[in-house]
Amino acid sequence: MNKNFSEIFSLPNLISYFRLFLVPVYLYLFLNAKSDSDYYIAAFVVLVSFFSDLIDGIIARRYNMITDFGKILDPIADKITQVALALSITFRYPSVQVLLIALIIKELILGLSGLYMLKRGLKMNGAHIHGKISTVILNTTMFILLTFPTISTAVVNILVAVCIIAMATSLILYLRLYSGMLKEEV
Repeated sequence: MNKNFSEIFSLPNLISYFRLFLVPVYLYLFLNAKSDSDYYIAAFVVLVSFFSDLIDGIIARRYNMITDFGKILDPIADKITQVALALSITFRYPSVQVLLIALIIKELILGLSGLYMLKRGLKMNGAHIHGKISTVILNTTMFILLTFPTISTAVVNILVAVCIIAMATSLILYLRLYSGMLKEEV
């Protein structure tokens, strides 16, 4: 079998494709929900997406199926899912717009920084613990906001603030890491 084919269609990458497929399914369910049970079905789809994200990483590491393509595909699936969740939840909680904007800015900065690093020939070694913690906080917040539609505005604002602090901290730590890599290069 062709190496490119086996990389593109490895089991972890197939799971990432599945997660990408779940984004429009979730959006359709959320945007057409008419009752609490409809929102719970949308939340279940999100839970399946989060669980499959965990599984694809475990499979990739355990069975040595980590590919360069998967290192790009998996975070793209993460970010598309996160943006879709934040965007849809802004319809219910307008204050989540701030979180959505912060998420987009963070990802643009990291994406452009990562491209610059690659252009310089410096390889990224995947997500660091602070990035994973930030993702868990964001995903947990999105899931809470999705499944508990009567949360007070004060609680929503606190959750949004916690997410923004976690994302800002992670962004700063990644930028420090990139800066250190560039200094070592010289």
